[in-house]
Amino acid sequence: MAKQVKTKQRISDHGEVFTAEREVKAMCDLVADECLRIDSRFLEPAVGEGVFLAEILSRKLAVVKSKYKKSAYDYERNAILALTSLYGVDILADNAEICRENLFALWDAEYTAVCKKEANDEARTAARYILQKNIVCGNALSLMCVDENQQDTETPIIFAEWTFPFNDARIKRRDFRLDVLLKENSNKSNYAEEQNLFDDVALNYNNWTFDPITKKLIPKPVNEYPLIHYRRITENG
Repeated sequence: MAKQVKTKQRISDHGEVFTAEREVKAMCDLVADECLRIDSRFLEPAVGEGVFLAEILSRKLAVVKSKYKKSAYDYERNAILALTSLYGVDILADNAEICRENLFALWDAEYTAVCKKEANDEARTAARYILQKNIVCGNALSLMCVDENQQDTETPIIFAEWTFPFNDARIKRRDFRLDVLLKENSNKSNYAEEQNLFDDVALNYNNWTFDPITKKLIPKPVNEYPLIHYRRITENG
């Protein structure tokens, strides 16, 4: 059974107490259907060592295995997709790093067991890269990255959105500021109109842009990258 407390000092400084496994499973059961959707996104704002995300990832990978275990390619791509859907923030750098390692170890064990000889280090490198971008050391209250002393920096938390828009091996990455996503994610996010109407709306919503794939207004990305094979995503910086 995992410890719920590391040190009394960490409780005093950061209020750090880890959730017990039983409670983790019970809380995930409350959103069981979403946990079984491979691409359903989850954000844990006090991720700790990743117990919630690990439970969700285990459930997602079980679905991937049940659907795609007969094809190493399909399993690998969908296992990558499951990993891209998980996001976390923690103010302590050691927690963020342990979380990344725990999630990777879980992902890699399942990946290796299913794909066997077809498992490859390119996919593993891609998985680690995704976790580096998706698990961030920052302050979930101020929505800013923090320094080694857990003090806010001037750098906002930025998350990468990963999609497979054409249902093949090409992945699309767009980076978004978390503060903009949370501030702008109102009923406007469901606003879908023709291009000519969007032109008028855009004059008032400077933080929004038109997404030609979903035909909706979305917050403007900080960065947008060209389509690339998911095994080569590290080439996009």
